[in-house]
Amino acid sequence: MTNGDAIVSALDALRLHKLRSGLTMLGMIIGVAAVIAMVAVGGGAREQVVAQIRSLGSNLLIVTPGNVTSGGVRMGSGAASTLTDDDAAAIMAEVPGVQVTAPNMRGTGQLVAGGMNWASALFGIDAGWFEARDWDVELGRVFEPEEIARGSQVAILGQTVARNLFGGIDPVGQELRIRNVPFRIVGVAGRKGQTTWGQDQDDVVFVPLNTARLRVLGRNQANARAVGSIYVKVVDGENLSLVEGEVKNLLRQRHRLQTGQDDDFSIRNLADIAATREASARTLAILLAAVAGVSLAVGGIGIMNIMLVSVTERTREIGLRLALGARQWDILRQFLFEATGLAAIGGLIGVLLGVGAAYLISNAAGWPLLVEPASIVIAVVFSGLVGVFFGWYPALRASRLDPIEALRHT
Repeated sequence: MTNGDAIVSALDALRLHKLRSGLTMLGMIIGVAAVIAMVAVGGGAREQVVAQIRSLGSNLLIVTPGNVTSGGVRMGSGAASTLTDDDAAAIMAEVPGVQVTAPNMRGTGQLVAGGMNWASALFGIDAGWFEARDWDVELGRVFEPEEIARGSQVAILGQTVARNLFGGIDPVGQELRIRNVPFRIVGVAGRKGQTTWGQDQDDVVFVPLNTARLRVLGRNQANARAVGSIYVKVVDGENLSLVEGEVKNLLRQRHRLQTGQDDDFSIRNLADIAATREASARTLAILLAAVAGVSLAVGGIGIMNIMLVSVTERTREIGLRLALGARQWDILRQFLFEATGLAAIGGLIGVLLGVGAAYLISNAAGWPLLVEPASIVIAVVFSGLVGVFFGWYPALRASRLDPIEALRHT
């Protein structure tokens, strides 16, 4: 018996018992579909997290005011304005590896343009903001150095603000009132999307830092040069942790903090946040793959069970084949092909269902779909190996039947 004859015989046997074959494949179908869907959805979710963190800016450190102790009472993070423009300038000048710093202050305000109004976040920024955040201005231009220095009443809108106030009209050159203060729109920032915590980064309007202090958000009474935070962009290839340590040491010196005294600022390293989130997503993907692997194993056990039943049912047939001159290898090969066929066909159907399930889940959750060809190939090959592994014992048992005893079987 050739391999082709064995494959034809195996397919005929499967076709004669369609319902049983279909139910046997079900375990493999569910297992492979679970592998494909979970790997695709897990990969898409991981890509979304990475993209969201990347949207905040690459190689970025965020310095914010920290804890302040007054009269033995710890006031908590951000309780006092401990950062200034001068701190940002010192970091830029004295810390090696820093590409740009971007001091800023944040507030909210009611925006009015023509007959439309919109409440949005308001940022006072300097010239380094868009470079630090890897953020482009899609329409118009960025602030000119003279506008930042003079505190000119100019503004750059985020995409959400531009859409809600102006619809499809180009807002560049239009007038805008922020807290009843008139501004001229000079640009519209490119789209950034949501952060990992769900904040719309495009629902924002930018004005020069000095303008925000003098005309919109107001000066800090204790320190006229105070800022809400400082974004520090590090040169590509530099070690963020080393730069973070240098920034920390410099700020402690500038703020005259004694040994053992708490920092009055905090530094967030976005690379660490990204690594933590990626590790969490990777762990989840491994757990999901393990569950899918269990499903494949259960499907394989189902194949073994049905193949043992098939050997029992076809004992006389096996005995007749052996009596007519079939070799043990021929019987082994036929039953092994049947088990592998069940697993492989189930695997192919599972791939189709898995891709469809991944597509539905990604659409419902708003995640990107990431179906890797390698995962499909691995799932199909693994399902075939499962068929070989769990079909080997029933096939071996069938090939070792005694022809005379098999012919006596009723």
